[in-house]
Order: sequence, then structure tokens, then C-alpha cells
Amino acid sequence: MEQENYKIKAVNLLRSRICDPKFIFINESPESNHSKLKFMISSSVTEACNNSILLLGPRGSGKNAVLELVIQDLLQEYPDSISVMRLNGLLHSDDISAFKEIARQLCMEHQLLFSKAASFDDNSQFMVAMLKECGLAHKTIIFVLDEFDLFAQGKQRLLYSLLDAMQSITSQAVVLGISCRLDADQLLEKRVRSRFSHRKLLFLPPSIEDSQKLLMHMLTLPIDPSFPQDYAVEFNRKVQNIIEDRGFLETLNKYLNVDSSVKHLLRFLFCAVSRMELQTGFLSRENFEIAFSSIQRQPKLECLRNCSILELQILVCMKRLEVKEQNLCNFNSVMKEYKSTLTSERYARHVCLRVCSSALVIFFSQTCSK
Repeated sequence: MEQENYKIKAVNLLRSRICDPKFIFINESPESNHSKLKFMISSSVTEACNNSILLLGPRGSGKNAVLELVIQDLLQEYPDSISVMRLNGLLHSDDISAFKEIARQLCMEHQLLFSKAASFDDNSQFMVAMLKECGLAHKTIIFVLDEFDLFAQGKQRLLYSLLDAMQSITSQAVVLGISCRLDADQLLEKRVRSRFSHRKLLFLPPSIEDSQKLLMHMLTLPIDPSFPQDYAVEFNRKVQNIIEDRGFLETLNKYLNVDSSVKHLLRFLFCAVSRMELQTGFLSRENFEIAFSSIQRQPKLECLRNCSILELQILVCMKRLEVKEQNLCNFNSVMKEYKSTLTSERYARHVCLRVCSSALVIFFSQTCSK
């Protein structure tokens, strides 16, 4: 019973590590993006200066996770000197809604009354005034602009107003742009670009060597009283042998060729750990291979694998109706399309009616999963 307990404890520890951004992204090395970003923002807070930084990299590379860890650390270190405003380009790309959202968050942060009827100019002037007031109170406002490239469309009045207000001696703010476009700074107008600090941090997908180091970091058990020493040493030895195995490296390389982001790698790792056998208490190469095959599953193709010829024909007819942008789709419209596409060897209407229900389930499951 005691052996089973520490084996279950090992699985739970590995799962908790995979789900913990601190264990994954916090790196004490001064060359890590976490250390660089924390230094730049903390310097702006302590030295009362303005700054603008871009976090660039593909989706799933850890930009938001690292930023959230840095902000959490700074809020603990400087609880009365920082306030955070968050905008998303998918929601606030137009200037009117962006200024309104900033005004709402500023009012909430400083316990002021927010007016929904305030105009665009009122919200803009309120933001500039609050920047000056916070600067005089030695309080830094951090603006997090997710999907930054969407804010760089149109007239870019939000970006210009923010960066122009930061030129004042009295203001104290940091603008953090997050984008998956590596050329996001090139989208800025000349008047905006001239006010931008041009500081960029690149979040690149891990190489095969970096992925191996991350796996070792995540899967190594601590040699301490929490686990029997013999078990922890043997567990770590088996993990190292798996990661250095040529067959495993081929599987890992195939997986990284599909998607090399950290997020995707952690998903693969979680699936492998979840398949660890509690009887042995050790990870095996088969756990990773099963995880790889399960993640590579294509449910859409699996739904179609056992379909009859008539079901496939009905599905084709439904798809043709969708392409024609026909909003109303019932059995009569499907049958009409079916008769127009097949001139010979058509099934009877009552046979098609029985098949159509199962085809509808498959069709709508494919449509909803897009």
C-alpha cells in the first residue's frame, strides 16, 4: 500500500509540474526572457521612467504565461506602485471601445465613477489626466495589449495617444504588446514608431535539444525524503535512458515537426505521464508512443471510416448545400441535391431517409468542430 502511495504521488507531482507555469518558464538565468522582461519592467517602476516592449513569437510559445508570472512577482514586490490595464485586439481593436475599456478599468482601479455615456474625447482626456496623476503619485500603469497587431490597424489613435502621453515627464507607464506576428513593429505608422522604444523579446519554439532539457527538467524526481531514494534514482535513470533513446528522439522529432510550441509539447507530456503504469511506477517509451498516436488521432476521419457509400453521398450533398450558402437544410433539399448530382443508381427515398439521420449527426459534428 505504501509503495502504491508514492507511485501515485510521483504521477501527481509530474502532472502538477506540467500545469504549473512557474516550474516551466521561470529561469534564473539572466539570458532568459523571464529575467529580461522582469528587469525591464522593474527598472521602469523603480526609476520612474516610461517604456514600451513587444513580446513576439508563435502561439503557444509562452508569451502570456511569462508576462503573467512577471506581473505577479512585481505586484508582490511593489503592491502600491503598479496598476495593470488589459486590452485584447480581438475585443478592443477600434479606438472608441479601447478608450472606453481603459477608462472603465482606471475607474475600477482607483474607485472612481465610470460614465458609460462619456464620449471618445472624454475618455481620451481622462486617460491622459490619469497618467499624469499616477506619475505624480509615483505609480506605474502597465498597459497589456494582447493581439497587438490588431491595434496597429486603422488610424492607430490608441497607440499614438498612449505613446504620446508617455513622452511627458510627469507620466509613468509601460506599454506591453503581445503578438504572434514577428513584423508587428513594422505595422506602426511613422508618428507611432518614432515614439516607440523598439524593445523586443522573441519567444522562439524550442529546438530538439531544448525540448530534451525541458523533458528532463519536468520528469526528474527530487532526491529527498518525499520519495524513497532507490525509487527516485531508478526513476530518473529510466527517464534519462528514454530521452536519450534514438527511437524516442525520432518520435519526439515527428511531434515537433507537427507543432514545436511549448504548449503542444506540454500536452504531449501530460498524455504520456497520465499513461504511466502504477504497477511498475516507472515511465516507459511505450507511454510516449501511445501518447503520440492518441494526439495524432483525426476524429473527423474516424467518423467517416465506417460510413456506407450512401452516407458519404448524403454528406457530399449536405456539403454542397453549405457551399451554396443555403441556410435552410432539410431532407427534401438534400434529396433534391442528391437527385441532381447522381443520374443513375440512386437509392429509394425511404432508404435515404433512414441514412440521412446518421449523416446529419456526422455533418453537424464536423461543422461544430471547425
